[in-house]
Amino acid sequence: MTSPPPSPLRLHGVDHTARPTWRLRETVNFYRDILGLPLVHVISARGWGPETHPDFLHFFFDSGRGSTIAFFYYLGAEEPPAMQGRAAMRPLPEDHVSDATHTAWLVQSEAELHAWKEKLQAAGLDVSVETRHEVIESIYVRDPNGYFIEFTRKLRPLAEVDAIDAALTLQAAMQAEADAQAQGQRIRQVDDIWARKAALLASHLDPTSKPADSGVRIFVPRVEEFSSLIEDASQRSDCAVVPVDEFDCIVADGPLEFRRKTLGLKPAVWYGLFTGGVRGTIDVFDRDRVRISPAGQ
Repeated sequence: MTSPPPSPLRLHGVDHTARPTWRLRETVNFYRDILGLPLVHVISARGWGPETHPDFLHFFFDSGRGSTIAFFYYLGAEEPPAMQGRAAMRPLPEDHVSDATHTAWLVQSEAELHAWKEKLQAAGLDVSVETRHEVIESIYVRDPNGYFIEFTRKLRPLAEVDAIDAALTLQAAMQAEADAQAQGQRIRQVDDIWARKAALLASHLDPTSKPADSGVRIFVPRVEEFSSLIEDASQRSDCAVVPVDEFDCIVADGPLEFRRKTLGLKPAVWYGLFTGGVRGTIDVFDRDRVRISPAGQ
């Protein structure tokens, strides 16, 4: 008896679209407050490896039927001349900037993702390795114009903790941006946002608390992708883990060091290790190792 032919591969709708923005506050106001799209997730990270890649925020709004519309806000980036004045024009399609503008197609399983990779490679396309971005896993190809096309699967559904974490991240970012603009500057490192977020989160969890004036504090959203960080910290003698609502807080009096391979994290997740907020000075943060010391030491 012959086996039935395999079912043809099908795409299952758009998971998300993404593009750069040079106007953080105005973008949040338009999509969340005017259009009414819920803010559901934020990734805040050091540049993903290359020295030319700036620190960034990547934030998502629910656009219905399981899809989101997302934006990259690159810290310290100048708006390109070709983009200036385009707000009054019909949008026209125009390298981290170009690659940020992409379409992501949804697949339903890891097996489907691998099948698409094989199909795309068989067509002679250069396909990326599978990349995990906290809540999704994706592969990428370039279309004839050079734009990124993404095929993605969901690793977990977004939860209330993601929305809480996202709101605090963007609140901290807007504060940092406003302070920098008041001094005629731009924010260029995500560290300042992480520090402000830690203070906001401490106040959110306990409005009567005062920020700790010493030691290291690392807030970690209680989600699967950062669970290995909490597991590692829980087994150590140089720190403690304190549960606080939807987050866990790693507390230490002295410096802490973590290794990416020990935590089993892919680089795209590793560079967002402190996305929940951190108090302290990040002395080292490379592809394999991070070291954070109490502020002032």
